[in-house]
Formats: sequence, C-alpha cells, structure tokens
Amino acid sequence: MPEASLFIFLAAVTLSYVYAFVGGFTDAANAIATSVGSRVLSPLQAVGLASLFELVGALTGTAVALTIGKGIADPSAISMLTVPAAVMGCMTWSLFTYYLGIPVSETHGLIGGVVGAAIATAGVGVIIWTSLTKILVAMILSPVLGFLAGWVLMVVVARLSRGGTRAVLGPLFENLQRLSAILMAFSHGRNDAQKPMGILAMTLAIYYGWSEIHVPLWVIFSCAALASLGMFSGGWRIIKTLGLKLTKLRPVEGFSAQTSAAATLQLATVLGIPVSTTHTITSSIVGVGASRGLSRVRWSIAREILISWVLTLPATIIFGGLYMLALRAIFT
Repeated sequence: MPEASLFIFLAAVTLSYVYAFVGGFTDAANAIATSVGSRVLSPLQAVGLASLFELVGALTGTAVALTIGKGIADPSAISMLTVPAAVMGCMTWSLFTYYLGIPVSETHGLIGGVVGAAIATAGVGVIIWTSLTKILVAMILSPVLGFLAGWVLMVVVARLSRGGTRAVLGPLFENLQRLSAILMAFSHGRNDAQKPMGILAMTLAIYYGWSEIHVPLWVIFSCAALASLGMFSGGWRIIKTLGLKLTKLRPVEGFSAQTSAAATLQLATVLGIPVSTTHTITSSIVGVGASRGLSRVRWSIAREILISWVLTLPATIIFGGLYMLALRAIFT
C-alpha cells in the first residue's frame, strides 16, 4: 500500500521471522515432549532430531500458509500496521504462558491476533467469516479427534501386546516411539511452520499490492529454517508439563500419543486447515492416559491447560486490537 513506510514493512517482516522462531521455541516442544517424558530420547537428542524433521516438514507445501495469508481477513482491506499488531498480540500471550509453563496454541493465538488487529483496522466486515468459521470448527474437532485417536490406538496396541515379554516389547516400542517422534516433528513442521509463511506472504502482498497472495520460495526456506532453529533452542518448560506432569508415559504410551496426534495433523494439513499442535498432542496424551483409567491422568494439570486454551483466542483478539490502536496512534 502506498502509505506503508519502509520502516513499517521491515518491522512487519522482522516480526514475522521472530514469530517463526518463537513458534519453534515455545510450540514445537509439543512435538517431542512425549519422547522425553518416556525417556526414549534425552532432551538434547529429541530437539536435535525434531529440529531436522521440523525443517523437512516445513518445506513440503503451502496450503496452510495460504489459509493464514488470505483466509482470515481480506488482505486488500487492511494496512501494513495490521501485521505487526497481530504478531505482537500473539507473541505477548505466547511468551506469558510459556513463562508459566502452560502449553497454549500458537494457532489460536495467531488467528486471534489477526482477527483483533484486522477489526481494529477496518471493522468486522474485513473478516472472512465463512473461512474463519471452518478454521474454528477444525480447531474444536482436532483435540476431540486427538483424544479419541489416542484412546483407540492405545487400546488396540495394548490388546495386540498381550502375552509379549518386557524384553521384547520394551525395545520394540522404544524404536517405534523414535519413529513416531520423527513423524510428529515432520507433521508439526508441515502444519505449524507454514503459519509464519502465511503472515510474511500477507505482508508482501499488502506492501507490493499483489492481487493474489502467493508464497515465494525464499519465504518458505527462511521461515522453515527459523522454526527449526527455534525448536532446537528451547521449549524445556513445555516438555516438562506435557511429557512429565500430565500423565506417566512409557514408550508404548508415548508411541500411541505421538502417532495419533501426527495422523490428525497430517489430515488437517492435506485439507489446508491450520490446527493446533498443542491441542492435538495434549488431547492425545490425555486420551492415552484415560484409556488406562481416568485416575491415571492428572486432571488438575489438564484443567489448567484447558483454561489457558479457552482464554487464548479472546486474549489475543484483545491484544491484537490494542496493539493496532497503539501503532495507528504512533504512525498516523
């Protein structure tokens, strides 16, 4: 847009990259938490392996990126200031909950930030409600599917394993969980790492006045690399909550949780729907734990996580809107 200054454009690009890194740092830990919790992999082994396949997964498509870039708000009706406001709204909430050690959805946070900033920019008419409704329905269904898939797979695996000796089953499920950790990291990269690509593509479309949003190759590679670097750099607080506190995990439970969550993520990615890795893996862990008895799940921890999920969307809508109002007051 003509009124967008180079400074605001560069700030929006920078924040898009920061979001990619922070997403890897805080959210990507969800992809490896169960492997650490079951002690199949050490934290260093887990983040090293997962960061590699996070990168590979992020390079496999752009369907989710395009949904983020043009499926929430009309890019032609918002300004360059909308992008940094949305990202700052999301990151404020994400870093706050990370400090508390509570896993929240980067997806919910980003969508809330975009909605809040877009409404503050041009009113509710700028929101593409039909597309947003589909995304929100998928967000509700993904943890339900994760829970059911985790429950069913754990029951099936337990029945198939009857009669097996610990000497045989132990190494088998340790190796299977290592493979499922790779699949989970790949699935996370394939869905979650595309979200900053969508934000950056939106930034470029607004600044250069593109009639149609597309994702350049350099955007794909740069966002994928930063998400992978973020995953390698941290996330231990979230790993402790999901891998060690929510329910006791052995390799068989870790394998079941990771495999069911990865399958749910792959389905969503094929459909081009951005869903929450956090919600999916957490609900899968709860489903696996509940299959062995409801008392096996630490429901107090699950309740804290649920509350944070419920608060994420409204909180980031408010933050995104407030940041947009503040930026507009400063730059206009």
